Amino acid sequence: MGPGLYSDIGKKARDLLYRDYQTDQKFSLTTLTANGVAITATGTKKTDLIFGEIHSQLRNKNVTVDVKANSDSSVLTTVTVDELATPGLKTIISFVVPDQRSGKVELQYLHEYAGVNASIGLTANPVVNLSSVFGTNVLSVGADVSLDTATGNFTKYNAGLSITNTDLIASVVLNNKGDSLSASYYHLVNPFSSTAVGAELTHSFSSNENTLTFGTQHALDPLTTVKARINNYGKASALVQHQWRPKSFVTVSGEVDTTAIEKSSKIFSEATILHACTWIYSFIFR
Repeated sequence: MGPGLYSDIGKKARDLLYRDYQTDQKFSLTTLTANGVAITATGTKKTDLIFGEIHSQLRNKNVTVDVKANSDSSVLTTVTVDELATPGLKTIISFVVPDQRSGKVELQYLHEYAGVNASIGLTANPVVNLSSVFGTNVLSVGADVSLDTATGNFTKYNAGLSITNTDLIASVVLNNKGDSLSASYYHLVNPFSSTAVGAELTHSFSSNENTLTFGTQHALDPLTTVKARINNYGKASALVQHQWRPKSFVTVSGEVDTTAIEKSSKIFSEATILHACTWIYSFIFR
């Protein structure tokens, strides 16, 4: 019931406007075992390039180990320990092989009136990141900064404010070292049909450009959800997602540039299928 982490500021609006919209061709196969091991093989096609990844995950009580190997010959290992030493504290250790400068230790702490996320690179001159949020589940204020100890320069400094009501969430975030300002809102119109509307306005001070995006979602029935969005540049997207069996989804999404409809129409589809918690098949084709 606390303010959460800095990444939670504006998350509801971002999920409404950008989550589940598909842009790539993808195939993935996941195997789940009874002892908590999950192995996922994924192939993604972007333009004429194909990227592959194998992800294995092992859970044992409060410890989770993730290992990801991809077609770029790199292996990412992440170890997460929940409730370490004190309730609300999470420790995350990650590193990429063969990148010797990729090691990082991260601490996340959630409190009733605060949320802190701190990380430091495991190098001689590491990058240190600290984000914190203070307040309640109604009003919270946070900041996110990164310092490169090798140069003594701040590589990132952001700030955000979030106000949460029963059915309305509004947030303002200053990003890109103060160069861009984003304001967003999320309004749950009808909780029974999951009907919601949202918008995000981003202003870039360096280019003096504004980007305004509107979005909405509505559950046609308990198993079918539709979403749509449009921005001030004329790009409109829509999707229909149907749960045809427990934890099995079929999603069809489309995108069109309303300024050049005859050239820009794109349709994507995705299916995610779960059989008795043993196999997950998902594919996306364009």
